[in-house]
Amino acid sequence: MSYGAAAALQAAVFQALADATTLAGVAIHDAVPPSPAGTFVLLGPEDVRDASDKTGAGAEHVVAISVISDGTGFLAAKTIAGAITDTLSGAALALTRGRLVSLTFQRATARRIDEGEVRRIDLSFRARVEL
Repeated sequence: MSYGAAAALQAAVFQALADATTLAGVAIHDAVPPSPAGTFVLLGPEDVRDASDKTGAGAEHVVAISVISDGTGFLAAKTIAGAITDTLSGAALALTRGRLVSLTFQRATARRIDEGEVRRIDLSFRARVEL
């Protein structure tokens, strides 16, 4: 088991989202910005488990990506969340360390936060990486 490909996976996910024409103009962060106004994508926490087998070392990453919006209603946030799942589901991302075997959408949770003023959609993806 190794956490060694985690940074490479995050960089590849970030680049795929940044390059997606359907996400043009949407800010992508790996930390909440100092003034979190508007709508943005937040690369979030991940859980990693050993996925080694007799052929070699590997890891399963469950990665969270959030869409956060202070816009009225959920429509804009859901549109962005849909674009993220379209971009990442089954994507063949090139990693600088390790090899991505699969990337699949797992689930989403949409909710209101900050007394209902902000919408947040948390997406979960499973990535299988060989090292």
